Amino acid sequence: MNALLALSRAIDAVTERVGRLVYWLILAVVLISAANATVRKLFNYSSNAYLEIQWYLFSVIFLLGAGYTLLRNEHVRIDIIAGRLSRRAQNWIDVIGLLLFLMPMSWIIMWLSWPLFTDSYARHEVSTNAGGLIIWPARLMVPVGFALLIMQGVSELIKRIAFLAGRIPDPLEKQHAKSAEEELAEEIARLRGDALPGEAKETSA
Repeated sequence: MNALLALSRAIDAVTERVGRLVYWLILAVVLISAANATVRKLFNYSSNAYLEIQWYLFSVIFLLGAGYTLLRNEHVRIDIIAGRLSRRAQNWIDVIGLLLFLMPMSWIIMWLSWPLFTDSYARHEVSTNAGGLIIWPARLMVPVGFALLIMQGVSELIKRIAFLAGRIPDPLEKQHAKSAEEELAEEIARLRGDALPGEAKETSA
């Protein structure tokens, strides 16, 4: 069990890094969208490439962020019944859901989407829109995203089983008090060298 928990921690670390990358992609989408709108209004110029890169990045955010959302336990839950059950029962529900629904569904989508990517790559498929982008990078994100989701599902399964065995605290408890927006703001502040809330900025004597 210790080896499995170590594997779970390693997977969580990878997912956390991917999630932090997704933060910056959200910022990139906002900047590209704002720049596209500004250029279109001021100079009456636009390109399908600008629109498609927004769609591509949105897809990347959604697909690569799925595992991160699962890690943070922020996915949509219907707790009308489960919320009334004990923590052990809720974790058993998650074990069953992971084994019977999330993992098989993710595996099937990953398996079926891979040939679509390889075919698109082999044919150098390009968007049919004038000035559009190549298609295969977007198609690649589907199997990659679901592979990351499967990987995080394995980690969550390990944690649920470890909790049921009395080895770790309840993984369903909220582990991240800060929102993604707050964490991104703090990351930007650190890069700029600004003091974070509650921290005194060092001054030279």
